[in-house]
Amino acid sequence: AGGPGPGLRRPFPAGSTPLGCYEKLVEYYRNGDLSFKYVKTFNMDEYVGLPRDHPESYHSFMWNNFFKHIDISAENVHILDGNAPDLRAECDAFEDKIKAAGGIELFVGGIGPDGHIAFNEPGSSLVSRTRVKTLAMDTILANARFFDSDLSKVPTMALTVGVGTVMDAREVMILITGAHKAFALYKAIEEGVNHMWTVSAFQQHPNTVFVCDEDATLELKVKTVKYFKGLMMVHNKLVEPLYSMKETDAEKSHPKKPYSD
Repeated sequence: AGGPGPGLRRPFPAGSTPLGCYEKLVEYYRNGDLSFKYVKTFNMDEYVGLPRDHPESYHSFMWNNFFKHIDISAENVHILDGNAPDLRAECDAFEDKIKAAGGIELFVGGIGPDGHIAFNEPGSSLVSRTRVKTLAMDTILANARFFDSDLSKVPTMALTVGVGTVMDAREVMILITGAHKAFALYKAIEEGVNHMWTVSAFQQHPNTVFVCDEDATLELKVKTVKYFKGLMMVHNKLVEPLYSMKETDAEKSHPKKPYSD
């Protein structure tokens, strides 16, 4: 982020999909390419009733996997409190904090195999705001692996930002990896907007990008995949000179010493 001022407002997801992204961001920070000193974050969701220091709480996940490895200020980290005495008030206050910060600049999130984003399960309102949600059985089953495969330990409710909350972000990046999410990607971009596949709402967002691996595209039409790969080739040609300029500047700043015995 830049210097003092409002800073960049960015929601971050928990879960297995974004781990590679966090590792790369930490690498950039350690190399001196990024600073998070002026970044404000708003996490997407949190389980209800799970202690904040529980290893599977999203509070623990974010600090252990990302925040403690960068230079972000603790007061700039905003995570929903699933143990708040008044959960509705907690959700309303979270929305107010986002507005007070100037809104979200960049939303980064993953999806589930059923197309849910954050904990906006199938059937969620596409104009919803931060609220308490009952989790779908498919989500509970999918999350059981984090709780010793014991369904009785898996939380059944969560606090989550709404689809409308995310749609208000200036830019949205959705990460989708794995063949098990291929049908959700198909529903997201090749069929119409449908509240049973909440990720499909982002067809109507002016600045959304889907970042996928090859496996996630298995359900897409061949023509669709070729089209987006073509766009990516053009993009790479456009940004390649910028990377070359950066490398040249770095070499000038740190010239290689001539080889000698």
